[in-house]
Amino acid sequence: MKRLLKVILLLSMGIGGALAAPKSARPAKEPVAPPAPQELVLRHTLSGDALGALATLVVRFNDNEAKGKKEIGRIVLEDSLSVLDKARLPHLAIFDQDDAMAVFDSRPRFLPLNKVMETAGQRFDAKQFYPQMSDAVDDLAGKIQALPLGMSLPVLFYSKAAFAKAKLDPNNPPQTWWQLQEAAGVLQDTGWKCPLTSSRFSWVHVENVASQHGEPMVVKNGKQDQLALNNMVNVKHMSLLTSWYKSNYFIYAGPGREGDEKFANGECAMLTGESALYARLKKTVPNLDVGITVLPYYDDVYGVRPTNVLPDGLALWVLAADKKPERQVIGRFINFLLQPDVQREWVRATGYLPMTPAAVQALRETGGNPALLDQAEKRLSMTTREAARTRNEGGGRSRIRAILDEEVAFIWGNKKPPKEALDTAVMRAGPILAPMPISKK
Repeated sequence: MKRLLKVILLLSMGIGGALAAPKSARPAKEPVAPPAPQELVLRHTLSGDALGALATLVVRFNDNEAKGKKEIGRIVLEDSLSVLDKARLPHLAIFDQDDAMAVFDSRPRFLPLNKVMETAGQRFDAKQFYPQMSDAVDDLAGKIQALPLGMSLPVLFYSKAAFAKAKLDPNNPPQTWWQLQEAAGVLQDTGWKCPLTSSRFSWVHVENVASQHGEPMVVKNGKQDQLALNNMVNVKHMSLLTSWYKSNYFIYAGPGREGDEKFANGECAMLTGESALYARLKKTVPNLDVGITVLPYYDDVYGVRPTNVLPDGLALWVLAADKKPERQVIGRFINFLLQPDVQREWVRATGYLPMTPAAVQALRETGGNPALLDQAEKRLSMTTREAARTRNEGGGRSRIRAILDEEVAFIWGNKKPPKEALDTAVMRAGPILAPMPISKK
């Protein structure tokens, strides 16, 4: 009995000691770990100032995400040139659909941006974009498929020094294709082996020539859409270029942006290409006195509208984001990029077209050239676009351009006359223009 009482006494003393133990002796609660970020890969094809601007904006977005959100995201940049397994799709990509094969080894399907924003619960109004900017990335129903982040207009670049040496007026560049032909002849006489070259050939010399002269890109053949780029204006233009090619007035550099380098290094005196190149040339080749003017046109075609050209270029596409948290991060990132101050920084660094009136206003408020901004706003606000669009779904436009590029190569190889090449392109494009199945995503 005494032994039992002793055990009870010892236990009671232990319990009492435990209850009387100071609070500091209790084990501290472990800190709650911050939520793991949704990490999204953004593949790109940018370099130079454009890459620097994108990297800066991504850092800003990631910093903003880390501040006080329960669910946060993080954008990780991936240079397309460093990717070994190109078939592995990233969540996002900034690229020109014409370059899809080089970036992905395929033409991947994408998730329509309007649907991604809807499922992300993010406000996204297509009316905030300039009509011409949304036109470049929407579907036939007017739904925005991608963010038109890196758009350009087709223009004519020329070397002012080359013009002056040839006694051509640098302040009065060619406005029509006939005037350009005369200038090319004078430049050749003064020693230029490449008076004219081009980048983005099909976009500039087929689609935009048609658009300037009121020719549709697609027409109805019964109930079926049919490519219409074998019209009289396009045949006329390709025939003229063929004569220039044979007389060395025009040097074909390739279907993509190969002509940019030929012009930048002084090999060619004139270039038709993308307007955004102007900003890059001014920074990377400061000694090249570059002139820039509108894409030439035919003044002998009834109803011609020289400024009715089609913006095109890089866009931000959503490729692999099936989970709602991923789409929520993408939605916040898209709306971040649409902020007026962000657009202002992007346009200034890259020379790409502003996406929205809010961007132009932000540029005006910080000293942007009023005349140039007024001109850009007027141009991008146009709502009439007779050159009917081909579908973005499944890379429709880029596939048609690839066909055009292949057929055009037969012209330069003297294997087909221009009309036969364009007729064949129309026939080959038929399956691409067939009705697309409705996506359920």
